[in-house]
Amino acid sequence: MSQQALADRSALIDGARPVRSVLRLLARRPWRMLLAFCAFAVKEVPLWFLPVVTAAIIDLVSTGGSVASVLGWLAIAVALLVQNYPNHIVYTRNFMTVVRDTGADLRNALAARLQSLSIGYYTRVSSSIVQTKVVRDVENVELMLQQMTHPLLSSIMVLAGAVSMTAIAVPQFLPVYALTVPIAIGLRAALRRRSRARNEVFRREMEGFAARVGEMASLIPVTRAHGLEQTAVSRVATGADGVRRAGLHLDMLNGHVSSISWVTMQLLGVGCLGLAAVFAITAFLPISPGQVVLLSTYFALLTSGLTQLLMLIPVGARGMESVRSIAEVLQEPDVEQNEGKRAVETVTGRLTLDRVAHRYPGSDDEAVQGITLDIEPGTTVAFVGSSGSGKSTLLNLVLGFARPTSGRILLDGVDMQELDLRTARRRTSVVPQESVLFEGTIRENIAYGLEGASEDRIITALRDANAWEFITDLPEGLDTVVGERGARLSGGQRQRLAIARALVRDPRILLLDEATSALDPEAEALVKEALGRLMHGRTTLVVAHRLSTIRSADRIVVLDRGRIAEQGTHAELLEAGGRYAGMHLTQTAVH
Repeated sequence: MSQQALADRSALIDGARPVRSVLRLLARRPWRMLLAFCAFAVKEVPLWFLPVVTAAIIDLVSTGGSVASVLGWLAIAVALLVQNYPNHIVYTRNFMTVVRDTGADLRNALAARLQSLSIGYYTRVSSSIVQTKVVRDVENVELMLQQMTHPLLSSIMVLAGAVSMTAIAVPQFLPVYALTVPIAIGLRAALRRRSRARNEVFRREMEGFAARVGEMASLIPVTRAHGLEQTAVSRVATGADGVRRAGLHLDMLNGHVSSISWVTMQLLGVGCLGLAAVFAITAFLPISPGQVVLLSTYFALLTSGLTQLLMLIPVGARGMESVRSIAEVLQEPDVEQNEGKRAVETVTGRLTLDRVAHRYPGSDDEAVQGITLDIEPGTTVAFVGSSGSGKSTLLNLVLGFARPTSGRILLDGVDMQELDLRTARRRTSVVPQESVLFEGTIRENIAYGLEGASEDRIITALRDANAWEFITDLPEGLDTVVGERGARLSGGQRQRLAIARALVRDPRILLLDEATSALDPEAEALVKEALGRLMHGRTTLVVAHRLSTIRSADRIVVLDRGRIAEQGTHAELLEAGGRYAGMHLTQTAVH
């Protein structure tokens, strides 16, 4: 999806005007909505016309009318009732298609927006919260449309029918009906603000709870290793208690809404019945017994519909809060800007960093500052330094995950600010410290995002990654399911699959982020051999903790507090006797 199409979808959602946003979404399919509304109007005719039939038959009975007249009215009633079925199916088919399409549109728009947001966004927002917005909040919007539209349209139809028929039969009684609308509006206005506030609190608590559950799931190995199960349970229990309290407060408010709405409307219904009876008995108005029934039935239908609508205030409030939640993502300004920039057709792999500096939002100090490097195509440059020296920040800058706050980075002589980085990354591969695999087969993980990758190409990549041997020992071979995040494989096996995934893409630029630091010696040897094949002839940037893994690098850059402290080959830096030599001495002494 282009950023323009994404912007068009995002423009439909305004967190400050959720009702208008929902109407805009529904209006994107006008013909289906029109057909649905027409079918609904026809199918609801019995609801407001049957009281007319009832009143007519009562008057026929009280005045000694003919049986043929009674049967005629009954035939009309049967015809009106039978037509409800086909029209209800037409309404359901068209309206629910719009609802489900709207839900799919929202999920697709969220997915596209999430892919366009900067990496910085994901450092601030838990993945569990993102998942809650895509799954739970969109579902709430769908439920709101399902549960509120039928009562709303039904009440409108009943109100129109009741007012019209009363205007024909007993026009003097219309002012009594008029009382219901301002009372209903007043009740809704009185409760809306409190309902919105408590729904927002409940949503925030749910998002926080989702984040804690996600955190607990990801930390289970650490929790078990240190015997901290009860601590983890207590942290989740704290979040669950917050959800419980916020939910209970919301439930109590909803209980007040339901009861007040019901009592008020029932009192109006009783008052209408009594008033109609008094008018008929006192002859204040020329009302027949059938018309007394007609008026009281209409008023009962009207108050019942309004009661139902008022009771749906909690559903509407929850749905509108979910619209605001969705808008937080769709209107998030921290977007990686690529649209309209120059596409990258070929990459030779020359990288130039010209006085590059970067400062993270909210930080007082620059993570890297004044970095100037010229990296020739096909060469390997390693970055070493203590934690926080800026190594990973440099990789993020080269990938475009972060943008320089000053200076510039050139790819093949072109400022990366002028490039569509999505196209540049198609010629780039990353092998992180912890390889990321998804729930699927080995084949699907290796060929992820590659259309039509042949089996020979996949197998060649696996052989070069030293992974084919262990795959042939698996019962399902390439079709073995690796489990979530590759849980069914060892660390070394996962890392070799990550290398195969990089090899199958034949990248021109390769980024290695401490790719062997978490492996045992045997697995490290296999991975280092595979990395050697992967790095051959490619521009490679390596972040390394173990200096033994980067001895053969064409250049080693030592970073200290975001600056280049020294650079050179392994031999040159040892001979210089500086910071690198000290680090090397420390590591060799330990081993």
